[in-house]
Amino acid sequence: MLKRSKKLVQAYNQAPWRRQMQILGLFAAGILGLALVAALYLEVTARAATAGRLVQSLQEQRSDAEQRIEDLETNLALSTSIEVMQKRAEDLGFAPVSPAVFSYLPVVGYEGKQVPQLAPRAGSDFVARSRLPAEYTQSLFDWLGEMLASLGGL
Repeated sequence: MLKRSKKLVQAYNQAPWRRQMQILGLFAAGILGLALVAALYLEVTARAATAGRLVQSLQEQRSDAEQRIEDLETNLALSTSIEVMQKRAEDLGFAPVSPAVFSYLPVVGYEGKQVPQLAPRAGSDFVARSRLPAEYTQSLFDWLGEMLASLGGL
Protein backbone atom coordinates (compact mmCIF):
# COMPACT_ATOMS: atom_id res chain seq x y z
CA MET A 1 0.00 0.00 0.00
CA LEU A 2 2.82 2.38 0.80
CA LYS A 3 4.44 1.65 -2.47
CA ARG A 4 1.27 2.41 -4.36
CA SER A 5 0.73 5.78 -2.61
CA LYS A 6 4.34 6.71 -3.27
CA LYS A 7 3.80 6.05 -6.96
CA LEU A 8 0.61 8.14 -6.89
CA VAL A 9 2.35 11.12 -5.24
CA GLN A 10 5.24 10.77 -7.64
CA ALA A 11 2.83 10.75 -10.58
CA TYR A 12 1.27 14.06 -9.55
CA ASN A 13 4.51 15.79 -8.57
CA GLN A 14 5.55 18.65 -10.81
CA ALA A 15 8.65 18.23 -12.84
CA PRO A 16 11.49 20.58 -11.80
CA TRP A 17 11.54 22.28 -15.20
CA ARG A 18 7.81 22.94 -14.91
CA ARG A 19 8.24 24.67 -11.51
CA GLN A 20 11.03 26.76 -12.95
CA MET A 21 8.82 27.81 -15.86
CA GLN A 22 6.00 28.82 -13.47
CA ILE A 23 8.36 30.94 -11.37
CA LEU A 24 9.81 32.49 -14.52
CA GLY A 25 6.28 33.22 -15.82
CA LEU A 26 5.25 34.91 -12.55
CA PHE A 27 8.44 36.98 -12.59
CA ALA A 28 7.82 38.01 -16.23
CA ALA A 29 4.19 38.94 -15.41
CA GLY A 30 5.41 41.10 -12.52
CA ILE A 31 7.96 42.83 -14.75
CA LEU A 32 5.29 43.37 -17.42
CA GLY A 33 2.92 44.87 -14.82
CA LEU A 34 5.61 47.25 -13.60
CA ALA A 35 6.39 48.24 -17.19
CA LEU A 36 2.71 49.00 -17.85
CA VAL A 37 2.47 51.15 -14.70
CA ALA A 38 5.67 53.00 -15.67
CA ALA A 39 4.36 53.59 -19.21
CA LEU A 40 1.07 54.92 -17.85
CA TYR A 41 2.94 57.22 -15.48
CA LEU A 42 5.09 58.54 -18.32
CA GLU A 43 2.03 59.14 -20.49
CA VAL A 44 0.23 61.11 -17.78
CA THR A 45 3.37 63.09 -16.96
CA ALA A 46 3.98 63.92 -20.62
CA ARG A 47 0.39 65.13 -21.08
CA ALA A 48 0.60 67.26 -17.93
CA ALA A 49 3.88 68.79 -19.10
CA THR A 50 2.42 69.53 -22.53
CA ALA A 51 -0.66 71.15 -21.00
CA GLY A 52 1.51 73.20 -18.65
CA ARG A 53 3.64 74.42 -21.53
CA LEU A 54 0.51 75.35 -23.49
CA VAL A 55 -0.78 77.34 -20.50
CA GLN A 56 2.55 79.18 -20.26
CA SER A 57 2.44 79.97 -23.96
CA LEU A 58 -1.13 81.30 -23.72
CA GLN A 59 -0.20 83.42 -20.69
CA GLU A 60 2.69 84.92 -22.66
CA GLN A 61 0.36 85.68 -25.59
CA ARG A 62 -2.13 87.29 -23.21
CA SER A 63 0.60 89.40 -21.64
CA ASP A 64 1.79 90.50 -25.09
CA ALA A 65 -1.76 91.39 -26.14
CA GLU A 66 -2.31 93.40 -22.95
CA GLN A 67 0.94 95.26 -23.59
CA ARG A 68 -0.13 96.05 -27.17
CA ILE A 69 -3.51 97.30 -25.91
CA GLU A 70 -1.82 99.56 -23.38
CA ASP A 71 0.51 100.90 -26.10
CA LEU A 72 -2.45 101.64 -28.36
CA GLU A 73 -4.34 103.35 -25.53
CA THR A 74 -1.26 105.49 -24.84
CA ASN A 75 -0.97 106.43 -28.51
CA LEU A 76 -4.68 107.28 -28.61
CA ALA A 77 -4.36 109.47 -25.51
CA LEU A 78 -1.36 111.27 -27.02
CA SER A 79 -3.01 111.84 -30.40
CA THR A 80 -6.26 113.12 -28.84
CA SER A 81 -4.59 115.45 -26.34
CA ILE A 82 -5.67 119.09 -26.47
CA GLU A 83 -2.33 120.32 -27.80
CA VAL A 84 -2.24 117.82 -30.67
CA MET A 85 -5.92 118.35 -31.55
CA GLN A 86 -5.48 122.17 -31.62
CA LYS A 87 -2.41 121.83 -33.83
CA ARG A 88 -4.27 119.53 -36.23
CA ALA A 89 -7.26 121.89 -36.34
CA GLU A 90 -4.98 124.85 -37.14
CA ASP A 91 -3.21 122.82 -39.84
CA LEU A 92 -6.61 122.03 -41.40
CA GLY A 93 -7.57 125.72 -41.36
CA PHE A 94 -9.98 125.79 -38.44
CA ALA A 95 -9.98 128.75 -36.07
CA PRO A 96 -11.51 129.28 -32.61
CA VAL A 97 -15.00 130.80 -32.66
CA SER A 98 -16.25 133.38 -30.19
CA PRO A 99 -19.83 133.10 -28.87
CA ALA A 100 -20.76 136.37 -30.62
CA VAL A 101 -20.11 134.84 -34.06
CA PHE A 102 -22.70 132.03 -33.96
CA SER A 103 -26.34 131.94 -32.93
CA TYR A 104 -28.74 129.29 -31.64
CA LEU A 105 -31.97 128.45 -33.45
CA PRO A 106 -34.87 127.31 -31.25
CA VAL A 107 -36.84 124.34 -32.61
CA VAL A 108 -40.51 124.19 -31.68
CA GLY A 109 -41.47 120.94 -29.94
CA TYR A 110 -37.92 119.81 -29.25
CA GLU A 111 -37.37 119.41 -25.53
CA GLY A 112 -33.73 118.40 -25.66
CA LYS A 113 -32.11 115.06 -25.11
CA GLN A 114 -34.33 112.78 -23.06
CA VAL A 115 -32.50 111.04 -20.22
CA PRO A 116 -33.99 107.66 -19.30
CA GLN A 117 -35.42 107.51 -15.80
CA LEU A 118 -33.37 104.96 -13.89
CA ALA A 119 -35.07 105.19 -10.52
CA PRO A 120 -38.43 106.56 -9.37
CA ARG A 121 -38.50 110.15 -8.21
CA ALA A 122 -38.60 110.84 -4.47
CA GLY A 123 -42.13 110.94 -3.15
CA SER A 124 -43.65 108.97 -6.02
CA ASP A 125 -46.23 106.27 -5.51
CA PHE A 126 -43.67 103.58 -6.16
CA VAL A 127 -44.37 100.54 -4.02
CA ALA A 128 -41.46 98.24 -3.51
CA ARG A 129 -42.42 94.67 -4.23
CA SER A 130 -40.35 91.70 -3.32
CA ARG A 131 -39.52 89.53 -6.29
CA LEU A 132 -38.88 86.49 -4.11
CA PRO A 133 -41.67 84.11 -3.22
CA ALA A 134 -42.87 84.21 0.38
CA GLU A 135 -41.25 80.83 1.06
CA TYR A 136 -37.82 82.36 0.54
CA THR A 137 -38.43 85.41 2.74
CA GLN A 138 -39.88 83.50 5.70
CA SER A 139 -37.61 83.16 8.73
CA LEU A 140 -36.90 79.90 10.49
CA PHE A 141 -38.79 81.06 13.57
CA ASP A 142 -41.86 82.00 11.51
CA TRP A 143 -41.82 78.58 9.84
CA LEU A 144 -41.37 76.79 13.16
CA GLY A 145 -44.28 78.80 14.65
CA GLU A 146 -46.52 77.82 11.73
CA MET A 147 -45.57 74.15 12.12
CA LEU A 148 -46.32 74.17 15.84
CA ALA A 149 -49.62 75.98 15.24
CA SER A 150 -50.65 73.42 12.63
CA LEU A 151 -49.73 70.54 14.96
CA GLY A 152 -51.69 72.13 17.81
CA GLY A 153 -54.78 72.46 15.59
CA LEU A 154 -54.90 68.71 14.91
